Amino acid sequence: MNPNPIDKRLARRSFEQAAPDYDRVAVLQQEIARRMLDRLDYVKLTPSRVADVGAGTGFSSELLLHRYPRAQVVAVDFALGMLRLARRRGSWLHRPRAVCADAEALPLADTCVDLLFSSATLQWCNDLEETFRGFLRVLRPGGLLLFTTFGPDTLGELRQAWASVDGYSHVSSFLDLHDIGDMLVRAGFADPVMDVERMTLTYESVPALMRDLKTLGAHNVTGARARGLTGRQRLQRMVEAYERFRRDGRLPASYEVVHGHAWVPWQRATADGVAVSVELLRRRPR
Repeated sequence: MNPNPIDKRLARRSFEQAAPDYDRVAVLQQEIARRMLDRLDYVKLTPSRVADVGAGTGFSSELLLHRYPRAQVVAVDFALGMLRLARRRGSWLHRPRAVCADAEALPLADTCVDLLFSSATLQWCNDLEETFRGFLRVLRPGGLLLFTTFGPDTLGELRQAWASVDGYSHVSSFLDLHDIGDMLVRAGFADPVMDVERMTLTYESVPALMRDLKTLGAHNVTGARARGLTGRQRLQRMVEAYERFRRDGRLPASYEVVHGHAWVPWQRATADGVAVSVELLRRRPR
């Protein structure tokens, strides 16, 4: 469980408000999604149904529609405002289906998905291991989970700047890739592969960074956040602390992008023994 849990009600409201302007500032998120899609070049998979979990405005869903034109793409997001935009993606003949739901409680049938794609979303889950179990449930035997999330070095400059001002949580907690890999194994996935990519955006000023985070819906919605308004003097001290990171006239905002993928085993362990998929039996010679 997340020791500093996300307030899902506030997070949902934040993304609802962010939806109209999200794509205008989601440069990093869109680049991460493109790089995830590139990794599918090395995977032998022809899915009939793809779930884009945490689809947002549907940027990834549209890329998946182009990559797999014969597949049904299901865009899943807990913010209805985001999904309204996602439903407009693609052509009038081939648009994503839309399901308004939390990644931690997918209302999808068992073994109905061949590829579960989740880009920069899992950091909003309070119980990631249980979320992975839900992903395993909806994936078919031999199916693939492909995801990205953010690691603990993400927005380190902002975290350090706030830490010099007060003891409240101002930046979400992020899990280490080794912990995420262990959760995948405990959830029942096979052959997990994890790696990290470091990306940096630069800004003219701290207010410019804060405006982008607000437009993205990335408000501080952790349980340990300060209640009430942030005073002007405290905010100014944070800005002054952040200035020590300035290089070549720009302020960096660092992101630790955790990439992961894992497969659903053909044989799943159950309380009564081992469950073997019908597909595997059909493939075996008699």
